[in-house]
Amino acid sequence: MDTISHQTLMAYNVEMKKLDDLYRGAAKHCGMAECAFWILYTLRVEDRSFTQAGLCEFLAEPKQTVNSALKKLVAEGYLALSSGADQRSKLVRLTPKGEQLARARVDRIPEAEAAALRAMTPDERGALIRLTGRFRALLEQQLKKRELPPEQAAQK
Repeated sequence: MDTISHQTLMAYNVEMKKLDDLYRGAAKHCGMAECAFWILYTLRVEDRSFTQAGLCEFLAEPKQTVNSALKKLVAEGYLALSSGADQRSKLVRLTPKGEQLARARVDRIPEAEAAALRAMTPDERGALIRLTGRFRALLEQQLKKRELPPEQAAQK
């Protein structure tokens, strides 16, 4: 790897780790596990309904991780599951107790995010989204190129 790419990658990784740490700290300050925090956050900020599977996909979290967090939140009375489009899918919704918890603990995070974004210029906000998406897409493309074909992976 060339020096400029290496330096850029290290600086990017430091910033991403610091951002991850901010969110991890926010979840801890809210008194909940990260996945539970992200479920409540998502149900508060997204203008759509989610099934369990939809939350897994949206949060890019394993099914087992999301299912464990959902079970705990349901058992504590913060979430309720109701029938979805078919027998296998359950819609996830906040209960009144969950709404109260989210208002008291979670809502301040998207409010802080919005304030931080408002402190940026429209061009900066656009560049942030555009360049983050471009980097993710290019990285995904490069990782796919480096995967072993199925027949080679089986031989190892």
